Amino acid sequence: MAIQDIYPTALRLLGRPVLVVGGGPVAERRAKGLLDAGAKVTVVAPVATDTLRGLATSGLLTWEQREYRTSDLDGVWFAQTATGTAAVDTQVAADAEAQRIWCVNASDHEASAAWTPAVAVVDDVKIAINAGGDPRRAMALRNAVATALETGDLPLRRHRKTGTDGSVGSVALVGGGPGDSGLITVRGRRLLGQADVVVADRLGPRELLKELAPDVRVIEVGKTPGHHPVPQLQINRILVEEALKGNRVVRLKGGDPYVLGRGGEEAEFCRQNGVEVEVVSGVTSAISVPAAAGIPVTHRGLAKGFSVVTGHEELSEVPARPDHTVVLLMGVAQLRDSAAELAGSGLPLDTPVGIVENGYLPDQRVTIGTLGTIADQAEAVGVANPAVIVIGDVVRVSPFAPQHFKTADYSTITPNRPRVRSN
Repeated sequence: MAIQDIYPTALRLLGRPVLVVGGGPVAERRAKGLLDAGAKVTVVAPVATDTLRGLATSGLLTWEQREYRTSDLDGVWFAQTATGTAAVDTQVAADAEAQRIWCVNASDHEASAAWTPAVAVVDDVKIAINAGGDPRRAMALRNAVATALETGDLPLRRHRKTGTDGSVGSVALVGGGPGDSGLITVRGRRLLGQADVVVADRLGPRELLKELAPDVRVIEVGKTPGHHPVPQLQINRILVEEALKGNRVVRLKGGDPYVLGRGGEEAEFCRQNGVEVEVVSGVTSAISVPAAAGIPVTHRGLAKGFSVVTGHEELSEVPARPDHTVVLLMGVAQLRDSAAELAGSGLPLDTPVGIVENGYLPDQRVTIGTLGTIADQAEAVGVANPAVIVIGDVVRVSPFAPQHFKTADYSTITPNRPRVRSN
């Protein structure tokens, strides 16, 4: 049978009787797939696997513990042979042909009236692949297509929206990571590819917005320090209003939505207004951006813990020790006050400090100094947000730290660093 002889289609077997002849592993797989489709399954075989016997005991299928009879096909919509004995499978297929019942002959795919494809389900999309009767080839292709759908490399977005029947859409709060498009999670990338509306921050993987379909609406709600053109309450309302129109909404954030990202407020508002919400964690800039400069937030012998804060007011509550790493987010404007606060709490002035601007982006820049010098250095070179400030002995681990770190010889470095590859 040539591949041109195949007419691809899908069977709707809900509530319809089907027959599986055979009780081995192949019959078990086919019976489970038919049960998943809602079919009323009867298995005919003298011996059956433990799983098939268990399904029969639980009443999910009927097991006739005997040899096949032609009358087993009476009233059947679909048949599957899987006895492992070619003569029996051929007889079943011939009987089915005589009664004009579609039958898959597991012993001889060339003579089979129907083929069972390799199947995978991604979201509400079912992939079924035939590969010229070569099951291993079909499975390999199925896996490749499923992976491409899962990762957002193939379009999974619906074009018939659910809102036309009055149903509600959904909201996904997606952490996009520090900015490099390769650092968004697979789940986040997939949801972005399904979105009808994207509510986007200023930070995060902005390059991915260029890959959206032309009819996907992007609503910009980005904030800068001291400038919030779209207030948080309005952002919350946008998410709910768009979802109530039946849209799949993705709130694309930089970093992680639950790490100083107001994600908790947005999720709570959605749930209070009857909108389904999913939270997809992201690579938080508090950890990833220092790592881009080779700075770990913990390191054996240097630091066992770390604190993440957004302003100098909270610094009085964190341990003032070089072996406890302090990560400052959105802290450039108050850097001098923060350094003074930590010094006043007892942190030595020679404690190393690193500032990483535009982490993972082509214009990334690293400035390294001490608690006593970093404010002057930052002003001299014009350090600006987005930037992450790391305070503690872990800064010594950075490959960009000076060789003689306890001297006053610190400088601003624009490293020619290895990039994180974006696939």
